[in-house]
Amino acid sequence: MPADTKASRQMHWVKTRNLTYIILALWVLFGIILPWFAGSLNAYTFMGFPLGYYFCVQGSLIAFVALIWIQNWRQDAIDDEFGVGEE
Repeated sequence: MPADTKASRQMHWVKTRNLTYIILALWVLFGIILPWFAGSLNAYTFMGFPLGYYFCVQGSLIAFVALIWIQNWRQDAIDDEFGVGEE
């Protein structure tokens, strides 16, 4: 950990908090906002399913798995930057 432990802990928390806010905002986007507007896409079909439904079911699951992976990858990088990561 860098010489100024209190300052580095504070910076670690700021980066972790900002990452969490970004990930939560993306979860809201994929979990609430996009499904809200999916009704207009239901006029079209894809593989026999209304397109809005298909995007919500398949697209949201893919997005959520990707967000989990990105959250863990970035948090590991932040932890390693401040010397608190697992080895």
